[in-house]
Amino acid sequence: MDIVDKDIEKAELDASPNRFPSPDQREALARTVTVSSSSSSGSSAPSVTRQEIGMSRLQTQRDDVVDLERHPTALSRIQTQRSQHNATVGASLKSRQSKKPLTEFGGGKPYPPPLPAREEYVVEFDGVDDPLHAQNWPLKRKLFIGVILGYTTLTAAFGSSIFSAATREVAVIFGVSTEVGVLGVSLYVLGFATGPILWAPFSELKGRRLPLVLGSFGFSIFSIAVAVGKDLQTVLICRFWSGFFGACPLACVAAVFSDMFNNRTRGIAITVFSMTVFTGPLLAPFIGGFIVTSHLGWRWTEYIVAIMGFVAFGLNLIFLRETYPPVVLVSKAEELRRRTKNWGIHAKQEEIEVDFRELIEKNFSRPLRMLVLEPIVLLLSIYMSFIYGLLYLFLTAYPIVFQRIHGFSPGVGGLPFFGMIIGQLSAGLFIVLRQPSYQKKLAANNDKPIPEWRLPEVIIGGVAFSLGLFWFGWSGYRADIHWIVPTLSGLLTGFGLLSIFLQSLNYLVDAYLMFAASAIAANTLLRSLFGAIFPLFAVYMIDGMGVQWAGTLLGCVAALLVPVPVWFYLRGAKIREKSKFAPTPKPTGSAE
Repeated sequence: MDIVDKDIEKAELDASPNRFPSPDQREALARTVTVSSSSSSGSSAPSVTRQEIGMSRLQTQRDDVVDLERHPTALSRIQTQRSQHNATVGASLKSRQSKKPLTEFGGGKPYPPPLPAREEYVVEFDGVDDPLHAQNWPLKRKLFIGVILGYTTLTAAFGSSIFSAATREVAVIFGVSTEVGVLGVSLYVLGFATGPILWAPFSELKGRRLPLVLGSFGFSIFSIAVAVGKDLQTVLICRFWSGFFGACPLACVAAVFSDMFNNRTRGIAITVFSMTVFTGPLLAPFIGGFIVTSHLGWRWTEYIVAIMGFVAFGLNLIFLRETYPPVVLVSKAEELRRRTKNWGIHAKQEEIEVDFRELIEKNFSRPLRMLVLEPIVLLLSIYMSFIYGLLYLFLTAYPIVFQRIHGFSPGVGGLPFFGMIIGQLSAGLFIVLRQPSYQKKLAANNDKPIPEWRLPEVIIGGVAFSLGLFWFGWSGYRADIHWIVPTLSGLLTGFGLLSIFLQSLNYLVDAYLMFAASAIAANTLLRSLFGAIFPLFAVYMIDGMGVQWAGTLLGCVAALLVPVPVWFYLRGAKIREKSKFAPTPKPTGSAE
């Protein structure tokens, strides 16, 4: 609590209690507090009843509930909400400070006395099993929302790479070089880089649902704009904005899963999210290849994406419910104010007053500050950015190997990506099978997660990814080597790619739980920049060095990055203890 909050609370506590409530007030609020005690349990619970306007007295807390506020889960949630509030723009009430004199209250009335202690009017969740909290939703609802969000993310990722099959045709139609045509992919991924700077803080300020609905709608509209574009600049600019809006699920969906799932199940949920992020770009090239070579033409690569986007928009608009706890409490406070006519009732989130300076300082700059100041975010983002950049570099490398060297058509030439897809599915299965071991560690540590438990899969995946790059390079540069050999290299690269990305993402979410969206946004910013740049030099690098030596170079870089997760596995706990953003409980033991 800052100085302004302390001053306000002191003023509230100093206010005269005689002002509440007088008999001549037309709108009465009755509050009765009874305390029952038990000699056996040594605990007490208040019973509070309130009278609504024109309604009978309603009991809002039960006498038989014992010390809900002392339940560890309830205390953890309250602490999380307070920390989220204190770090959200406007929470410090700086925007209320002004040197201007107060205007008259109006109507000849004096200023009323301050409210009593503000905390008494702040709504909270009704215990650990409050159905309003997303973690207490039925499993069917969680799974249904998870499927919707997985499809939304898959659509955005699918849209990023389907254009790669159309780059040559677009270049021919508009009379530009192939490299300029590749800008359609790069600018989309650049939108992925810049979008989270808006979407992640927006989700922490206004909740998860609104940005996801807006993002899916904007993504669909700009996909239509690309499809009907009459000139190259329209196509390229709208591809950027399509990526900008499509970045919303990349920045917010993992945070939604952290809202809905606890420490025991969050890993599996984010596994699904990561698989949609990476399988989407690999499913698109062969579909785009068949579309481009058919009578439909390249514009239908964008019409398909737009149709998928509008389906996602409809699903989000109709079925998606708010999961962000501070915003859920805003809705609860609104209902209580309406029913009791007590306008002092509010949620902590409603104390926020946004001004532009603090908006830039706290929200838009937070992902950038985390990227620069947090070693975990910085180094893991560099590692994941290299992996992500290679994902989009493969969109150029695979056509060179399978279309130019082996003579496949664009549609058939995209089918070898299924080697990487199978590798990714294997990685997802491997991580899921290791979940029981993680659950045992979590139970033994009193359900306190230690983020470093996520890193062994990252280390294994790093080794597999590096080996897969060497395999691809030295088996794909000659036509007399059967095409199945470089295709099978995708088993290792796909396995390593998802293992690294998925468990690194889990590590970031576990380490920066309250600010998961900002941590992921910082990560998404850097990795999307790599994803935008790598396709631009891919052709020059492969043509200049040859497939074999380009694969060797990339494999060596991948091998050099393997020690990054090893260092965090050994020293991550000490690094997090010095962090200003990591709210995860400090580890009680080693990462072993």
